[in-house]
Amino acid sequence: MYVNFGGFVPISTVDWRGRAACTVFLRGCPARCFYCHNVALQGGEDLRPVDEVVAMIRSSRPVAGAVVFSGGEPTLQGPALVRLATAARGMGLSVGLHTNGIFPRVIEALLRERLVDMIALDIKTTWERYDDLLELTAADAVKRSLALCKEAKADGSLGTCEIVTTLFRGREGDLPTIAEAARGLDLVLQQGVTAGYVPLSRQEIETAAAPLGQKVRIRTREDGEVGYDPEQSP
Repeated sequence: MYVNFGGFVPISTVDWRGRAACTVFLRGCPARCFYCHNVALQGGEDLRPVDEVVAMIRSSRPVAGAVVFSGGEPTLQGPALVRLATAARGMGLSVGLHTNGIFPRVIEALLRERLVDMIALDIKTTWERYDDLLELTAADAVKRSLALCKEAKADGSLGTCEIVTTLFRGREGDLPTIAEAARGLDLVLQQGVTAGYVPLSRQEIETAAAPLGQKVRIRTREDGEVGYDPEQSP
């Protein structure tokens, strides 16, 4: 079996909060979000034997207690992803997944086989705008992935799940709808940074988050990741 390989980071402390993990990037993504930070991994081909990538993961085992699969969109390569996650499990590693949720059957298989411990699921906009933003039919698939994550978190088969939303100036009003859809899961608000947009400041993101009445985590390039609790703010 081969995997369309996108890259490997032997040790990372940012891809899984609080964990030292190696990160495997898998190439390919059918979505075309205008702000994608890994545009180079949306397409192209670099086929590698799965065992070669397994060896990369094994090489990080002395310092990493986990592996994170990211992309691109790792669930695009469902069979290879399951194979890699199974191998990581066999090494005693925890497994994390960064996903846009457009392949819920792969997420369902990983959860059913207890092959994933953490999922960071992107919820990119309101359901009404979803297909236009991604330039494909995706909203129903992402809704299904979100439901699977909620079910797994509730029954204890998924240890950690965070919903990651990238906020751009002018779209702050989308946040209440997104937060309602993600209710019960951790919510991360990420500063949108791309050409043609003035990024929201941390304080502006806090202002947008305040009406939610819940704790969130905020990520900006200026301050990194910080926690925000509206009850503790002045």
